[in-house]
Amino acid sequence: MATKKNLERPIQMKFYVSERERDFIQKKMKLAKIRNQSAYIRKMLCDGYILNVDFSDFRELFANIGGVSRNVNQIAKRINATHNVYADDVAELKERQDEIWLLLKSMQSKLRL
Repeated sequence: MATKKNLERPIQMKFYVSERERDFIQKKMKLAKIRNQSAYIRKMLCDGYILNVDFSDFRELFANIGGVSRNVNQIAKRINATHNVYADDVAELKERQDEIWLLLKSMQSKLRL
């Protein structure tokens, strides 16, 4: 068994809260997606805040940008091979670009909240 001298955090701090405060702390922990109460309280006491960022919109944006990049590369290869630019290729690129702009505008509006 580890002695207090060997622990990374050998000093215990103890404080009291009301039932309402405890419920509030537990609710905030759930929102922050943190299960370890000790870690949550330590983080809040030391830093004053916890950021929980959802990057799912960014993943979708990156996937779309990757798709456009692949399309551009395929079209560039075709143009280099045939020395022709096809209207369908240009239309597809414009359509994909519009999708990316819509995602960017959506993300921008969410960030302004």
